[in-house]
Amino acid sequence: MLCIRRFEEEGMRQVEAGRIPGWFHSSAGHEAAIVGACLALRHDDPMTGTHRSHGHPIGKGARLEALMAELMGKEGGICRGRGGSMHFADSSVSCISESGIVGGGIPLATGSAFGARMRGIDQVTLCFFGDGAVNQGTFHESLNMASLWKIPVIYLCENNGYAMTTSVVQSHGQSDIALRAAGYGMPGITVDGQRVKAVFEVAAQAVTRARAGEGPTLIVANTYRFDEHNFGLAIPEPYRSIEEVEAQKRERDPISLYRTVLLEEGTNEGILLAIENSVLEAVKQAVEFALTSPLPVPETLGNYMFSSPLEASQVWG
Repeated sequence: MLCIRRFEEEGMRQVEAGRIPGWFHSSAGHEAAIVGACLALRHDDPMTGTHRSHGHPIGKGARLEALMAELMGKEGGICRGRGGSMHFADSSVSCISESGIVGGGIPLATGSAFGARMRGIDQVTLCFFGDGAVNQGTFHESLNMASLWKIPVIYLCENNGYAMTTSVVQSHGQSDIALRAAGYGMPGITVDGQRVKAVFEVAAQAVTRARAGEGPTLIVANTYRFDEHNFGLAIPEPYRSIEEVEAQKRERDPISLYRTVLLEEGTNEGILLAIENSVLEAVKQAVEFALTSPLPVPETLGNYMFSSPLEASQVWG
């Protein structure tokens, strides 16, 4: 969780320095929802993310160097600089893709899980999306098919209360998102998304259920976005008060909450300090790697854009 937070903070500094182009959507505040769910997976279990997805590959164990280089559009990035902030894909940790399209990963995750079932393997696919994606048609179509065919997929909604500047109450006819699961005959569970152990427990139960062939689960992790929708976004009319944001940071920071838990359980303060120092060093090394990695050359613009089935047939005969 701390690794995600420090990575995002450093990323925003690099945006200000002009080294990261395009949009930058920070997942600060979402760390417990991400890590708690990812810890319930095996390494080979696939995962899809969102446009706010720097944290998800980290939750699965991805290398920070390649992630930072991707943000900077460098050849050393996980997508060789072609994906950028909203399109991470890292096969080394079974991260299928992330998408700038709201809800874009939901049908991909459903297809991934269906593919695993058709191949007779016990992989479970974890699908992250935000509260805004619940109003997309792909959400309803995917959940209906997954329930009907008992597909091994976990749908995890990171409900931070706002789709850009519009609150859930203003945009959802039914603001209790977990209740929507009943319409598709699957469990719908709401969990405190700021408490990593609570998220892990419900995610682990859903994973066990999916591996046993009992079908999908919808988990709604109530979390909070500490920064704006994207870094540097100017909002002419405030949609949430400064007092609300500060209260969330003070009382509901998932890292502070878990730090307290660790201390209460007897973890030595020195151990926590060592973790903090190691994370800072890892992020520093990631920046150094990204800065020294070359930019892609224009002549390679069309590389990696598609895979030819003709070439595949020639390889395999």
